[in-house]
Amino acid sequence: MLLQREYRTRCGVIHYWIRKEKGAKATLVFLPGLTADHHLFDKQIAYFEGKYSVFVWDAPGHAASWPFDFTFDLFDKAKWLDEMLSAEGLGHPLIIGQSMGGYVGQAYAQLFPEKLKGFVSIDSAPLQRRYVTAAEIWMLKRMEPVYRYYPWKWLLRSGSKGVAVSAYGKKLMHDIMKGYEGQQERYAKLAGHGFRILAEAMERDLPDRIACPALLLCGEKDHAGSCIRYNKAWHKNTGIRLEWIKNAGHNSNTDAPETVNRLIEEHVIRCEAEIAPENKEEKS
Repeated sequence: MLLQREYRTRCGVIHYWIRKEKGAKATLVFLPGLTADHHLFDKQIAYFEGKYSVFVWDAPGHAASWPFDFTFDLFDKAKWLDEMLSAEGLGHPLIIGQSMGGYVGQAYAQLFPEKLKGFVSIDSAPLQRRYVTAAEIWMLKRMEPVYRYYPWKWLLRSGSKGVAVSAYGKKLMHDIMKGYEGQQERYAKLAGHGFRILAEAMERDLPDRIACPALLLCGEKDHAGSCIRYNKAWHKNTGIRLEWIKNAGHNSNTDAPETVNRLIEEHVIRCEAEIAPENKEEKS
């Protein structure tokens, strides 16, 4: 059973859900993408019941984590996440981030490399500046008007059908977006702020810093931005394992949950083996 909790920050209250499993060797931290809420990971939360402790949130400004003052950056989100995990006694997390959630995970890896047990990127992209063009940075900083002035029906249709290919994935995102109906100004500000703090983080020209075992997952039909191009380059430049998810779009964990769950579980087992004391002794 998931327990809902709250965490108060200088900008507002963040709502999150946890389930602690006795004897669990890992805590899986699920971070949804921009404008999505914690239901994005329903299939994963259910699958890992009885196996690992889990944490999932409505990111700052999203869904239940509203009202919220948009005066924070990507690294504030990572710091708040660490504070929540520490308060709950959930140490050495394995972060699974979808899209924007993957960027938050990378910010966490920059700030707390010694704490992160593992990382899984789902349809996200690298945070480093060299992967994006100047034009892409320029556009990321100016997305709020796009969401503010486009007809809501168009946004609702493109926002749900553009990120998923399965009936379940489309309906889930449609239902999440319906929660913002009649609040298009809020939705535009939420999206615009998210893209802007992402661009600002990229402009910091951060070093590659994912010291823990990492895994990249990307839907073969992911047409959100240049996600496929980014993942190819990310894999090529870092050697991080990349798995293409068949019959899946940008929200591949909702389009192909069985495949994604299996790959996550295999990665968790790999992370546990890599940090096991006996393995460390063998390596030394």
